[in-house]
Amino acid sequence: MHFITVFWKVLFAFVPPTELRSGYPCFIVSIALIGLLTAMIGDLASHFGCTVGLHDSVTAISVVALGTSVPDTFASKVAAVQDRYADASVGNVTGSNGVNVFLGIGIAWSIAALYHWFNGEPFRVAPGNLAFSVTLFCCEAALAIGLMLLRRHRRVGGELGGPRCAKIASSLFLFTLWVVYVVVSALEAYGIVPGF
Repeated sequence: MHFITVFWKVLFAFVPPTELRSGYPCFIVSIALIGLLTAMIGDLASHFGCTVGLHDSVTAISVVALGTSVPDTFASKVAAVQDRYADASVGNVTGSNGVNVFLGIGIAWSIAALYHWFNGEPFRVAPGNLAFSVTLFCCEAALAIGLMLLRRHRRVGGELGGPRCAKIASSLFLFTLWVVYVVVSALEAYGIVPGF
C-alpha cells in the first residue's frame, strides 16, 4: 500500500504546516492541489469514457463523482463516529455538495461568461440532460431525507443506531438510490429513457 500511495504522500508533503501564518498557506496550497487533481481526474475520466464508449455525463456521475466523493465519505464517517447526533456527518455531505455545485460550477461559468463578455460574444451553454438529472437527484434526496426522519424516530434508535436489521436495510436502500440514479441517468443520456 505504501508504494501505491507514495506519489500522493510526496505530492502533499509540499503542503505547508497548519501552524504557519494561522494556516492560510496550508489552505491555499491544499485548495490549489485539490483543483489540480480535480482537473487531472476530469481529463482522465474523459479519456476513459472515450476509450470505453461512455458519454461524458455518464462518466461524470459514475467515475468522477465516485472518485471525488470518497474523501467526503470518510470525513462523514469520522464525523458520525465523533458526533453524538450525527449532524456533523450530514452537514459535511450537504456542505461538500453545495461547495461542489455552487463554487465549482459557479466559478467556472463566471470565468467563461466574463471571457465571452470581454470578447463581445454571447455565452450560451446547452442544457443537455442537466434538468432530468437534477430532478431525479432531488426526488431521491427527498427519499433519503424521509429515511433520515424515519430513522430518527425513537423506536428505531437514531440514524446510526438501532437494530442491526434497520442499519442494513437503510444502507441497502441508500445504495439502491445511488444505483438507480446512475442507471436511470445513463439510460436518459443514451436516449433510452425520454428526458425533459
